[in-house]
Amino acid sequence: MRRVFLSVAAMAVVSVAVNTVSAQPPEGRSDRRGFEYGGAPEFDRPPLPKDDAEKQALAALTEISKGPWHLNVTTREGRVMRQLTEAVGAKRVVEIGTSSGYSTIWLAMGVRSTGGKVFTHEIDPEKIKIATANFKAAGVDDLITIIEGDAHETIKQHKEPIEILFLDAEKKGYLDYLQKLLPLVRPGGLILGHDMHRPMPDPRYIEAITTNPDLDTSFIMMESFGISMTVKKR
Repeated sequence: MRRVFLSVAAMAVVSVAVNTVSAQPPEGRSDRRGFEYGGAPEFDRPPLPKDDAEKQALAALTEISKGPWHLNVTTREGRVMRQLTEAVGAKRVVEIGTSSGYSTIWLAMGVRSTGGKVFTHEIDPEKIKIATANFKAAGVDDLITIIEGDAHETIKQHKEPIEILFLDAEKKGYLDYLQKLLPLVRPGGLILGHDMHRPMPDPRYIEAITTNPDLDTSFIMMESFGISMTVKKR
């Protein structure tokens, strides 16, 4: 029963995310319900913390957002990633490309409620130093394991099932990451690929996630950097 509930919850999150960025009629035209396009209403509100731990994490995210190179994902993308992590009940999340740790903190907020962990890969020692400080400030350092080195090699240490795989590193490497880790993604798990709008993704990766009958892919949040959301079918 819990697996069914989680699946329904995940699809609800997916539906909201897809619908917020679905293709729209040309500017100045209206849809069949009579709504005019050309300026979509803004319904987003800042996330509301449910407890002190979440309040601390959100405060840290706000501080990171004031930094010079914080946004490896947008705030909206981070929120959706956190929602998906909770909705699928992810116990093991693997992130390729830590950067400042901004996206990692959103993922960690998701696994806090599932009893899971985030394993994030980063090759740049300076970025690791910054991310480590950010994790401590957010109070999520106990939920995150940083793996330093070339992720094309370090991902080989993963042996356990993965519920969420998030790719946000060099675009030409996405296909290799996918090929090496897809066997570990459990049925019903998600592969999220960042930067599907800009910078341009690797066409080979797009081909791999859209032509494999064992996968189903949608593209969301395409008004910004864009995310490919791929479900490994059950």
